[in-house]
Amino acid sequence: QVQLVESGGGLVQAGGSLRLSCAASGIIFRLKTMNWYRQGPGKQRESVASISGGGTTNYVDSVKGRFTISRDNAKNMVYLQMNSLKPEDTAVYYCNCDTGGSSYWGRGTQVTVSS
Repeated sequence: QVQLVESGGGLVQAGGSLRLSCAASGIIFRLKTMNWYRQGPGKQRESVASISGGGTTNYVDSVKGRFTISRDNAKNMVYLQMNSLKPEDTAVYYCNCDTGGSSYWGRGTQVTVSS
């Protein structure tokens, strides 16, 4: 059974930083591309960042240079370091993995950036 559990969200002032974590189980973690998505109030869910099993990363343009995705294959963990946060980064952030023809999601963690 695949499980993804996010943590690390919270309330932060603009310009601040947060580090999100996602603990994965039930998958051969080191082989899987892991993704972070977010859904802001009144917005559609969007892809924020992804990291392949080999460590190749991709980011949406709006977070490039501010966010860093990383993974620890020994711990089955994926992280999202978010710096220079902006109010428009306010959203629920979700960890995601596609495997076995299905897409799996965590419950999300709320990030709120105050101006």
